[in-house]
Amino acid sequence: MRRMSSIVAVLLISAAVPLAAAPVSDDTPAKTASGATFTVPKAWSSATTGALVVLTPPESDTHVAVVEVAGADATAASAAAWKLYRPDAKRPPKLVVARAARNGWDERVAIDYETSPNEKAAVFAAAYRHGATWTVFIVDASQATAEKRDAALYLIEQSLRPSGYARETFADRTAHPLDPARVAAMRAFVTAAMGELGVPGVGMALIDHGKLVFEGGLGVRELGRPDPVGANTLFMIASNTKGMSTLLLAELVDAKKLDWDARVTDVYPAFRLGSAATTAKVRVRNLVCACTGLPRKDLEWAFNTGPDTPEATTFDQLAATEPTSGFGEVFQYNNLMASAAGYIGGHLIYPDLPLGAAYDKAMSERIFTPLGMASTTFDYARALGGDHASPHAFDADGRTVIGTMDFNYAIRPYRPAGGAWSSAHDLIRYVQNEITQGVLPDGTRLVSASALLARRAKSVPTGEDEYYGMGLEGDVTSGVTVIHHGGSMAGYKSDIVLVPDAQVGAVILTNSDGGRAMLRPFRRRLLELLYDGRPEAADDVRTVAKAYRASIAKDRERLVIPPAPAAVAALAPHYASPELGSLTVTRAGAATTFAFRSWSTPVASRVNDDGTTSFIAIDPLQLGTEFVVGTKDGKPALITRDGQHEYAFVAG
Repeated sequence: MRRMSSIVAVLLISAAVPLAAAPVSDDTPAKTASGATFTVPKAWSSATTGALVVLTPPESDTHVAVVEVAGADATAASAAAWKLYRPDAKRPPKLVVARAARNGWDERVAIDYETSPNEKAAVFAAAYRHGATWTVFIVDASQATAEKRDAALYLIEQSLRPSGYARETFADRTAHPLDPARVAAMRAFVTAAMGELGVPGVGMALIDHGKLVFEGGLGVRELGRPDPVGANTLFMIASNTKGMSTLLLAELVDAKKLDWDARVTDVYPAFRLGSAATTAKVRVRNLVCACTGLPRKDLEWAFNTGPDTPEATTFDQLAATEPTSGFGEVFQYNNLMASAAGYIGGHLIYPDLPLGAAYDKAMSERIFTPLGMASTTFDYARALGGDHASPHAFDADGRTVIGTMDFNYAIRPYRPAGGAWSSAHDLIRYVQNEITQGVLPDGTRLVSASALLARRAKSVPTGEDEYYGMGLEGDVTSGVTVIHHGGSMAGYKSDIVLVPDAQVGAVILTNSDGGRAMLRPFRRRLLELLYDGRPEAADDVRTVAKAYRASIAKDRERLVIPPAPAAVAALAPHYASPELGSLTVTRAGAATTFAFRSWSTPVASRVNDDGTTSFIAIDPLQLGTEFVVGTKDGKPALITRDGQHEYAFVAG
């Protein structure tokens, strides 16, 4: 389970850590003293002393410990593991939650630890029991390296299995048809998951060997209203826009207007990254491979986008961005690069139109219309004026509530990366085109198989037997290939899925942030029904739902709502950041709101363990976004961060 929200806090490693061997040249199988297996990621080093194994990436501020211990329970086992790994570590557990038993483990428990934001750190552990032995996985790293090495951390944890365990595989099985009973089982699973996760509405579609076996909706478009979700209800599909943008590029490859390996500056001379040397390296495929080493830079567009932000801002922001790792070294997701790819594709087709208009027209004429996606649009007014689902999320007390659309307008100037609206009815047609490798229902060809399939080729691993292509992801953990991609905007989570060997495809669209926890189990449940897999998906949803609510409740304990009067009194009325724009503080009675360029949020206050004060966004769609009271150049400031960037809103 990927855990970047609370991974890391390493300062100095104590003498308990053994001397590391040389870094491995490729992902390398390894074992603990008892024979539990795991993988050492490429370029990482490892060192073993008895029951303790310490893995270290190229960065010295991050370590993973795999420790075998005895213990009465997971909490005791994790404490014993920390004592072996870092006897000086004194952090008590913040939250201990059970996870579903998987991969041969009799018991799995996730453990979070409290960190203060100025540590730029997080700590996470997972304790796995097999028989009487606990194997504890500890991540102890800087936030920057944790984000950069996310895929490697995921690989280590995914690959950790007890001695002798044989992985489940469907490679030697023939897929069942999606008959009425299996369709009914899929619907029942989704309905139950909606209840567990507080998701008001879902759009869903299933296709098998070209036959549409289900398209429709479950639940309602908006809480408190009776309007049901239907097959044509529009949802924001967020990053599922990326695969459609790369499909447009595939058409241009067929038309010989570009090549996947062409220099981007040869097809769009205005393209720039942070330096001339880096710019010269970038090929067309690098725009959408998540493999160039460019980190996420989402806060700049999320905070500082308004109705007048031009589409060319994508290229302005990229020109100020440099990779934080080497080309092809690690998986680092970057929305700006995907945005640039779509705009370049539109420009090559309609060079005389503005970037946004060219992209919209190209996608409508070259992708949406031939695929029969008549409702799919980038026009927010059109989408919101018709049959659409409203966004929802958990509030600070764990209740599902309706959200506003304000934040979601921020993606519009960057829409090739995530700005489309679509429906289950439309999206399943896109998925079917992937299954037929570019052949339309009338037998004509939209795109060549070679250009379409190039988008699925492995560019960089994202975990064990998982990888990123070009706007699409691949997963072969079950022995069969699953192509998919998720989408996430505020209040909307989605996934498209195809199992090429089974000629089966699926779409799920949700209108709540809680829907995120449905996506991977949805794929798993589809495989269970196709291949008689072990029934795991439902338990996964139940345990994650409990973890969500436990985490929200634990965080709520330290929030002061409305914020502490003394903390509010120290705030200036206005702040500004050169990258993120303005922050205006408004007060209404005891409530305090932070307003940014195009959206706002009420805030709570919290005193951190190091004595600093944070203001925490409590708008449900931005819940948890943190602003730490501090200084910048001697002036009062509010500091906010992502994994690899720090931004200061300075009073003035």
